[in-house]
Amino acid sequence: MKLPRNIPHFRSIKFAPFAIIALFVFTNITGIFFSHALAPIARANTFEPSRIPQDIPTSGDKSLDWIIFRAGEREGVDPRFIHAVIWQESKYDNEAHSRAGAQGLMQLMPATAKRFGCADSDDPAENVEAGTKYLSWLLKRFDGNVELALAGYNAGEGAVDKFKGVPPYTETLNYVHMIAARYGKTFHPVLSPADAILAFHLNG
Repeated sequence: MKLPRNIPHFRSIKFAPFAIIALFVFTNITGIFFSHALAPIARANTFEPSRIPQDIPTSGDKSLDWIIFRAGEREGVDPRFIHAVIWQESKYDNEAHSRAGAQGLMQLMPATAKRFGCADSDDPAENVEAGTKYLSWLLKRFDGNVELALAGYNAGEGAVDKFKGVPPYTETLNYVHMIAARYGKTFHPVLSPADAILAFHLNG
């Protein structure tokens, strides 16, 4: 039986699935017709060391060592210097509290903790982050002079200004001497975090 001419032929319908698949592959490769929300996300290639350099001291707690390392990395402060300060301040005792009111690993006074964004001085990450920010600020203020930065950390930067150097307080003099000797340097270059990674060999 011959079909009427006004009825279309549908033989090409069997090729439709192949056409749809081809279109899908084409648009995925080229990105045509697809929104940015569906496109692959390009992630920045950020530096993340696989291990902490062996010459950096250890607290005996791997998670705390990483907290110290990353705080130093973010603020451009040598983690070795942070370890030396923490050792003198608290011997890595997170629950350390002084009679003067200093708290935590880096023995932050409440006003200093608040000044550098620490809401909970008993939280190791917050305490180390705020203490490291303070060290970074002091190093910048005193042009990388380790002894003056330490004196400022112990007695306040105002006392350093007043005496035009390390204040003649027995506690502060001993504090500066002990930490500087443990760190082994009297100068800490003031660098950007990126430059500090190279200068302090933090590549892991």
